[in-house]
Amino acid sequence: MTTGFQVKIETLAFGGSGVGRIDGKVCFVPFSCPGDELRIRVISEKRSFLTAHIEEIITPSPYRVAPPCPLFGSCGGCAWQHIDYSRQLEAKRLILSEAMWRGARVPAELVAETVASAREFGYRSRVQFKLHNGPDRLHIGFFRHGTHLVEDAPLGCPIAIGNINDALRNLREVLATFPESAVIPQINIDCAEQGGVGIVNYIGKDPEGVAAFFSRHEQTLKPLTGLYLQTGKKSTLRKVWGDERLVYTLPAGPSGGGECTLSFRPGGFSQVNSSQNRSLLQNIRRLAGFQGQERLLDLYCGNGNFSLPLAGEVGAITGIEEYGDSIAAARDNCRRNGITTAEFIVGDAGAVVRRLAAEGRRFDVIILDPPRSGALETVRELHRFKPDRIIYVSCDPSTLARDCGLLGADGYRVRTTVPVDMFPQTYHVESITLLQRD
Repeated sequence: MTTGFQVKIETLAFGGSGVGRIDGKVCFVPFSCPGDELRIRVISEKRSFLTAHIEEIITPSPYRVAPPCPLFGSCGGCAWQHIDYSRQLEAKRLILSEAMWRGARVPAELVAETVASAREFGYRSRVQFKLHNGPDRLHIGFFRHGTHLVEDAPLGCPIAIGNINDALRNLREVLATFPESAVIPQINIDCAEQGGVGIVNYIGKDPEGVAAFFSRHEQTLKPLTGLYLQTGKKSTLRKVWGDERLVYTLPAGPSGGGECTLSFRPGGFSQVNSSQNRSLLQNIRRLAGFQGQERLLDLYCGNGNFSLPLAGEVGAITGIEEYGDSIAAARDNCRRNGITTAEFIVGDAGAVVRRLAAEGRRFDVIILDPPRSGALETVRELHRFKPDRIIYVSCDPSTLARDCGLLGADGYRVRTTVPVDMFPQTYHVESITLLQRD
């Protein structure tokens, strides 16, 4: 380890670190801010880059702010609470722009300004809390930065919505009387406009006894409206009490003036920032420019979050999703909203796409919202449907760029990419990309 270097931070990298240079070599410095002049200690040296810790802030950046969370810097959840929000937005646009140029040769001018979140804090509607039975007390919080040690969060989490922090406070009270907290490594809390559900991960040998314990505390655990026990994979999820679905609404109809009521089942995927979920849908609607008769394919469709609010603007919808409970929720949502022009298929997206293409199916518009790993095998097949437009919703710039490069080889060019800040105070960036045939 080498001390005494001075560096000026120039920009921010995907992963959260600030970036400077020492003798021309890139140096990543966690918890730094563009414009900082720092004295650093190099802790790792690779062939093409260095990693360092801050020893002293010689001159702080004008973009540096006081982080509101007392755990910032030790908790591994947030990396950018010390950076002014306007600078976070610009950094996310630059990160996405650089990735798209490297992976798909998309010019920077095609990357729009980042859509800001309505809330910089108090926006997250789903949080995973880690538990550890320490020598003094039960710790409930998040893994410490770079470790699997649990950093206790007695005041809750400032990026979580209020109901989650209220539920966490009541869970602490209940778990203080639970005899074997060491066998509960994790609790998830998931909220929507209507309802909030806790999922207790249990690795002990008495699930019936645990279910009975939490049943006795139903009233204490409000504002939770349901509680579930999970003893292994998602298939082991069982209701202890309360709600079987979480409900929210999205704008529907050709002008977005109506309302589509959607639900998802506990354990199912949902977007964690409700206002930005609306921003995603608004931009999908704008970029698609539906005329009323399009055949829409929704890949990795979840509960129909994007496609079902668009049902009145297209001719027909086909949704594909691997997780069976999400497809069940999508079908429930069709019935609840009186939608008769949608079909939903359970299965691996790539396998189902190949089957539908072999059957001669055609789609005018394709929406895909794959996991962080992207859609490598699926995008290779999309040209077979001959869509006019492909709208790619992504949570990872590098896999998005890779997949857009593959689509480019099939004649689809990026027309615009819109970064959307789904996760303020972190380096993560959601985006919507429109591709069309040459």
